[in-house]
Amino acid sequence: MSQGLFGFAETPEWLAAAQDDVQLAEVVFNLPLERPYTYRIPEALRGMLQPGQRVLAPLGRGNRSSTGYCVDVHASETGQVRGPLKELEGLLDQEPLLDSSMLSLTRWIGERFLCGWGQVLDSVIPAGVRHRSGTREVQHVRLTDAGVAALAGGGRFSVQQRTLLTLLRESTAPIAAAELCERVGCGPGPLSTLRKKGWVEAIRIRSDISGDDNAQSIHEADLNLSLQQLQALNQILRPLRESRHETLLLHGVTGSGKTEVYIQSIREVVSYGRQAIVLVPEISLTPQTIRRFRSRFRSVAVLHSHMSDADRHWQWQQIASGAVDVVVGARSAVFAPAPHLGMIIIDEEHEPSFKQDSTPRYHAREVARRRCEDLRIPLILGSATPTLESWLRAHRRMDTLVSMPSRVADRPMPPVHVIDTREDPRIKRGFSIGRALYTAIGKSLNEKGQVILFLNLRGYSPVVWCRSCGAGIKCSSCDISLTWHRDAGKAVCHSCGYQADPPSNCPACGSNAVRYLGTGTQKLDEEVQGLFAGARVLRMDSDSMRKPGSHDEALDRFRRGEVEILLGTQMIAKGLDFPNVTLVGVVDTDTMLRQPDLRAAERTFQLIAQVAGRTGRGERGGRVLVQTSTPDDPAVKFAARHDYIGFARHELTERNEAKAPPFTCVTRVIFRGPDEQRTRETAIAVADRLRAARSGDTVELRILGAAPAPVVRLRNLWRFHLQICGPTPELIRSLWLKVEDQLQLPEDVELAVDVDPVNAR
Repeated sequence: MSQGLFGFAETPEWLAAAQDDVQLAEVVFNLPLERPYTYRIPEALRGMLQPGQRVLAPLGRGNRSSTGYCVDVHASETGQVRGPLKELEGLLDQEPLLDSSMLSLTRWIGERFLCGWGQVLDSVIPAGVRHRSGTREVQHVRLTDAGVAALAGGGRFSVQQRTLLTLLRESTAPIAAAELCERVGCGPGPLSTLRKKGWVEAIRIRSDISGDDNAQSIHEADLNLSLQQLQALNQILRPLRESRHETLLLHGVTGSGKTEVYIQSIREVVSYGRQAIVLVPEISLTPQTIRRFRSRFRSVAVLHSHMSDADRHWQWQQIASGAVDVVVGARSAVFAPAPHLGMIIIDEEHEPSFKQDSTPRYHAREVARRRCEDLRIPLILGSATPTLESWLRAHRRMDTLVSMPSRVADRPMPPVHVIDTREDPRIKRGFSIGRALYTAIGKSLNEKGQVILFLNLRGYSPVVWCRSCGAGIKCSSCDISLTWHRDAGKAVCHSCGYQADPPSNCPACGSNAVRYLGTGTQKLDEEVQGLFAGARVLRMDSDSMRKPGSHDEALDRFRRGEVEILLGTQMIAKGLDFPNVTLVGVVDTDTMLRQPDLRAAERTFQLIAQVAGRTGRGERGGRVLVQTSTPDDPAVKFAARHDYIGFARHELTERNEAKAPPFTCVTRVIFRGPDEQRTRETAIAVADRLRAARSGDTVELRILGAAPAPVVRLRNLWRFHLQICGPTPELIRSLWLKVEDQLQLPEDVELAVDVDPVNAR
């Protein structure tokens, strides 16, 4: 320290500034950290910086310029600053991207789901909004012929590069570069490398977002409600009129008219000058939902992950301006910036797609609950087959149960016949359509009815197997069996997208006794067309519905009667209302029941109940045939009786005895790395540290594992996991925070924390 004029040490610059009031900013980054960094606000930015804006700030030992989010601005009193502070470098936004309520919500998400506040903010604000996309030329990319050849020829790629190429190959049109990187979860680097190699090429497409296609809607009057619907509506409107929060579980059987109750609830919300958010589980269902809402409301915005940056930015602006009555979208629409929000509705609340499977691993239901609590507005959860978590909350009177046990016009639920396939002569001969289902399809077609066939396996044969040594032929990068896709002539991994020519010899023993086992939707399509040659058959799965709008177009064809037999995966199991469907067949229930998953029985019941609800909606009635080799399984038996309450009681009893969710809280910690031994040792070390850290209030927590994950190798990474089980999320969080700062992972081992997991793999 240099000497001053009077022999005293000269005051350092930072200390001299600290003797006056210092303007400070709290900043978070897209990092797995909780605590914000404190920065000095330079004179040029004083009075301009507000919470919710993005800033450039030096970060780390190298002071690398990084983008962060300002979450607080405050003045430091004299003497408060104890050390040298880095200074902000710049301001990226003229106006805040988030208001104070959304900042509070995102902070809660980080705490509740054990991730960084900055990671949440980076996920909440769409790339199109961060990039301020509007009317401009947007860079798109597409696969070149050289890229197709490299992908088919087994070229050397990183996991992210292979995923980028696979998405481009599956797309029928160029994809915006920023959107593609966001979907893969990578920066521009991997895409830039692919461009340099000539495997993708960039083009510029003008995106002109200027109008609102609500003007094309035909506005319809509200329908007359049944007494049951009216009673449900009155229960929902009570907390709305009293300006208080309440979560209401709308349990209505398929065909009971839940959507009309939603619409008329929103009608009152809009009459108060407020807005509503409606979450739907899958983008494939959104076109039908949008049409229905646009026929009833003047302004409906759409938000989902498949939109271009420019589309999303424009919609975001419309919503934030208050010009939109209703926001319809998938999971991420729960963050829509509605300034006058009056209600959130989650349709088909049981769907697992409402849980995000990448950081931040939030559940839209819990985020919506918190947002509604903060704003003192109602949350509506609708389903014919609610999650057991939601049902238990309603049973304990933490939420309000609203029941709609009857169909509109008192139409009966369709009879469900469980067909034991163990001795079925047709099944023994290798057919997927058993004798009873074959006869029923023929009868429905003869009577000019339509048929829906459900099979939750895509591809031609889901197992490639060696008859000599008994080994399954697996993906070279994953511990997952390859699926034979006959139309593409490839064996495909449904996890990483790897494709290869079907093996003529077993990689394990060299035998040529390679066989293709099981039935996927492609094989079922071929079988049905062979059995019912005069019928028009349409297959709906993610392989056949790749073109934008193809899902909606296919359903329109079925609605107009141009197709007699519709077959497919779970995308046809819900949300469809076709009065002329007189038969639904569940081709193979066992594929769902055999999953190594705590929720296998629950999901089996839900799928059977949902697909069964697609028939019996018209004057002609209908019936359901469920093929299974386990006809006595409780999930099958309760579904055949349309007895959700009986199933919930049975399953909750078993879960309670096993101390499993929803009677306990679970956080899963997953470790991934290229070296099996190092990844295993890291997982074991963290599990041991967690056990050693248990004390006081956290002693009742159980640490299960470490152990190999159900899918032990995925995308060339070995996977091990452990589980922390306890009575409350707060206790689990307390234990995790004790050890989180002490963890020193090897550079090549990644860690992911999944609070309240719904995916077991």
